[in-house]
Amino acid sequence: MASLDSPITIVRPHLIAFGVGTAGKLGKWATEKGYRRTLVISDAFNASRIDVLELKGEVSVFAEVTPEPDTANLEKVLAAANRADAELIVGFGGGSAMDLAKLAAVLAGSAQTLHEVVGPNKVHGPRKVALAQVPTTSGTGSEAGIRALVTDPATMAKLAVESLHMLADIAVIDPALTFSVPARTTAATGVDAMAHCVEAFTNRKAHPMVDIYAIEGTRLVGKYLARAVRDGNDAEARAGLSLASLYGGFCLGPVNTAGGHALAYPLGTRWHVAHGAANALIFPHVLAFNTPSAPEKTKAVMEALGCETSGNVTSVFDAAYAFCAELGIEMKLSGLGVPESDLDAMADDAFAIRRLLDNNPRDLARADIRAIYAAAF
Repeated sequence: MASLDSPITIVRPHLIAFGVGTAGKLGKWATEKGYRRTLVISDAFNASRIDVLELKGEVSVFAEVTPEPDTANLEKVLAAANRADAELIVGFGGGSAMDLAKLAAVLAGSAQTLHEVVGPNKVHGPRKVALAQVPTTSGTGSEAGIRALVTDPATMAKLAVESLHMLADIAVIDPALTFSVPARTTAATGVDAMAHCVEAFTNRKAHPMVDIYAIEGTRLVGKYLARAVRDGNDAEARAGLSLASLYGGFCLGPVNTAGGHALAYPLGTRWHVAHGAANALIFPHVLAFNTPSAPEKTKAVMEALGCETSGNVTSVFDAAYAFCAELGIEMKLSGLGVPESDLDAMADDAFAIRRLLDNNPRDLARADIRAIYAAAF
């Protein structure tokens, strides 16, 4: 764990508008900036309600964002961006839409290709277009970060791009946009937001400057997630989750996630399990595995979630599992359609994600990963 005097760099969008009813502030901001041509990158559902953004001028919409987008989906987005010749690109949706918006903002009209920018700090700047992010779920925190992920279907691996040039000029976080999210999705994405916070808090790179966001984001999920699952129109609960998601996004920049996300990714790339659902299923297993290496921080996490444990591995697992299961989340790989015959290949894939596993507070050997998948089956 980093000490208080360890160097760290914190990044956030240049402007953040937060609160119920703030969606229309994007249009007002864009008008003040003089942007006349806008491209909104979204899924079909959210594309049907872009009027809430109050955008003026010539507005083009790409409405074909897919869950866990792959390189083919990105190519369609880039083609749309080149046609639109936009001055402003807006990511409007969940993490998939916002990640594709980031990549479109730096790759459309650029001489660089996706594969040339995979990794940290390879994007050439400055960016030619403005970038706005408007989340409609409370999970990824992508609106606050500088990373974008797409799947390479040839290798079934996530391609991760990290660049300050993908930081949004404005993030508009209107919890009212999440009222329509179904209970099951609310539960899974809420645990994803919490996993960002917990994995950052217990990370080898954890830092006191980030810990404050991480533990508060965890507390917000503990306080509000079950309420939002019970009543999707509970404005306070929805706002609490939106803030938790934003805080999780703050954690991703300087610290990032760890073993939990590494083990969750193959569920999405190989079996198209939604990212939030994959993280929720894996969460209790990796939290318990890491407990011996981060006992005090694990205790703080469980207290923030409102869970009582004795502090040992079994009690941590049981409490974290119950927290997720009581939200109605599917907690077995078999229940998500993952065949037992694929566990070895999944373990190979997860073990190769060194950019995350190397952050984990306890070394995860390939055999450990395989054992966790078996326990989760």
